[in-house]
Amino acid sequence: MSKTTRATQALAKAGVSFTVHSYDYDPGAERVGLQAAEALGENPSRVLKTLMAEVDGKPVCCIVPSDREVSMKKLAAAFGGKSASMMKPADAERLTGYHVGGISPFGQRKLVPTAIEEAALDEPLVYINGGQRGLQVRLAPKDAQAALKAIAAPLIA
Repeated sequence: MSKTTRATQALAKAGVSFTVHSYDYDPGAERVGLQAAEALGENPSRVLKTLMAEVDGKPVCCIVPSDREVSMKKLAAAFGGKSASMMKPADAERLTGYHVGGISPFGQRKLVPTAIEEAALDEPLVYINGGQRGLQVRLAPKDAQAALKAIAAPLIA
């Protein structure tokens, strides 16, 4: 497994301090984020999942703790929209250039508006997908927010 991806290159180019962590990805896991947290020996609230969605038909990215679910109502409100829905996996892969299970908010093919769960900003360090299955980057959540120009909002149900 390569530890250099578009995501790690984007972080390095942005001058963000991060470390790279690999784990054995289980393609059969019911919830990828929880499987990553368990494999890394981390609290699921510190292992964030990257989800691609649409607000009023426009693509957005949201980053939330792996043990929580996104509220579509709160997601729509965060972007000033009326409705939100999860993006189809094939559309998410085409838009981001990453495979489902390895979607990172960093280094996506097309820059889309991004929101991070505000509670995640209270953690000293978080893990976010590093651009391939079984690869996570650990960094300060405020550094992730700055690199992504992400809004912080209450997103979880």
